[in-house]
Amino acid sequence: MSTQDLINKLWNLCNLLRDDGVTYHEYLNELTYLIFLKMIEETGQEELIPEGFRWSDIEEFNAVTRLEEYKKLLIHLGSHGSLITKAIFADASTCIRKPATLNKLVTEIDNLDWYSAKEEGLGDMYEGLLEINASEKKSGAGQYFTPRVLIEAMVELMKPNLDDVIVDPTAGTGGFLIAAHHELKKSNNIKALDETAYEKYQHGTFFGMELVPDTRRLAMMNLMLHDLAIDDDNAGVLYGDTLSNEGKALPKASLILANPPFGTKQGGGVPTRDDLVHYTSNKQLAFLHAMYHSMLKPGGRAAVVLPDNVLFEGSTGRKIRNDLMEKCNLHTILRLPTGIFYAAGVKTNVLFFDKPKNVNKDKGNTKKVWVYDLRANMPQFGKRTVLTKTHFNEFYKAVGSDLTQVDDAKRQAFIDNHKDGSEVGNVDTCRLRAFTREEIAAKEDSLDLAWIRDDSIEDAANLPEPDILINEAIEELAGAITDLQSILVELDATEAIDEVVV
Repeated sequence: MSTQDLINKLWNLCNLLRDDGVTYHEYLNELTYLIFLKMIEETGQEELIPEGFRWSDIEEFNAVTRLEEYKKLLIHLGSHGSLITKAIFADASTCIRKPATLNKLVTEIDNLDWYSAKEEGLGDMYEGLLEINASEKKSGAGQYFTPRVLIEAMVELMKPNLDDVIVDPTAGTGGFLIAAHHELKKSNNIKALDETAYEKYQHGTFFGMELVPDTRRLAMMNLMLHDLAIDDDNAGVLYGDTLSNEGKALPKASLILANPPFGTKQGGGVPTRDDLVHYTSNKQLAFLHAMYHSMLKPGGRAAVVLPDNVLFEGSTGRKIRNDLMEKCNLHTILRLPTGIFYAAGVKTNVLFFDKPKNVNKDKGNTKKVWVYDLRANMPQFGKRTVLTKTHFNEFYKAVGSDLTQVDDAKRQAFIDNHKDGSEVGNVDTCRLRAFTREEIAAKEDSLDLAWIRDDSIEDAANLPEPDILINEAIEELAGAITDLQSILVELDATEAIDEVVV
């Protein structure tokens, strides 16, 4: 049985749960509890779970009383066993109502070909479940799932190494940390590291923070199945709010990889961290500011997915962008196509920047910003047209495959070669362009830099789906409202209003 076969069989078990009244967003939690217990048995790590509360014990429970015994087991494991066991079962409960449903799940999970799955990697199996769950609109999980192909590209371009402290302050289900682990394994024999180096790799390399308990549960499971940060209360995905002083529990990062959650918090919902300079109710701007100002150590680098409103929002938004470009070298922006996220219509970008090693060099670090437009005249992505690695091929040719350094001459050569070969009339069709700091300042520090005519937008036969258009309109309106609201707050002319998520 291939890993994909196992993923499909496990996801099909959700039909049993649905018939028992379990909702989409509860599926993965229910499967995670049972899969964790089964995986502990399969991997010979039963010392992580107290005797009497293991998979074999569930099998031995009387079929009639198994559901009641299982409910007691979930509560017990929330406060007993290893650290990772307690983290995964924190506040655990089951939505299963019928004993027959649990009996069938236990039988079906036990009968799967776990030997083949272990050979291919249990972590890949679980990531596959996370991806399917995110693609189900009714599950609501798409908000924390970044497409794997984008994660892999960002990680590959950032070149993680064994000396890095890798941090994702909005960890979700741990995708960036797992991808960094995979990338490091490509160029290093992790199992051959000496004891000190292996200890650092396991407990001093991968860190994240997640605010939503159920999402953090999935992240811990993901790391455990990839044999990372097992039973460690300092590493792995910590529980907390990065934009509060809880975020200070994360170590200073030499590499930040992140995709802050989409949404806009209006009014007084500003960060409560006391080590920031600029305070804003725009969550993505707040995360960006916290990352470059407080979390990234001197000499560190970052790749962060951010929506368009971060690039053009005025008031505090402009201050944060200006501050970013003063303190860091914002060398590359990748304008991503629409439709690649499960949140319909959201327009996003990847910002690549690094911080100077000299702590006193905190002015004028960005001289020019290279922008690559992967959005204009691209297909409408979604379930039918899926983003793949090949869509990034020209981007790699344009900016290079190593964004820990910037070769201006090679990037300019890419532009010059494009002009010689395929420029149409006087229209600039090259997807790569450089903007000097002075040009950006003249645009009021807006980084919403587009120059290619997007024919797909004007083609009535190729318009996006109505829900995408509506979501785009909502996002733009929310950005404008937030901008006006922040001005009123600064003028002390208004008070906090409720949170609005788009």
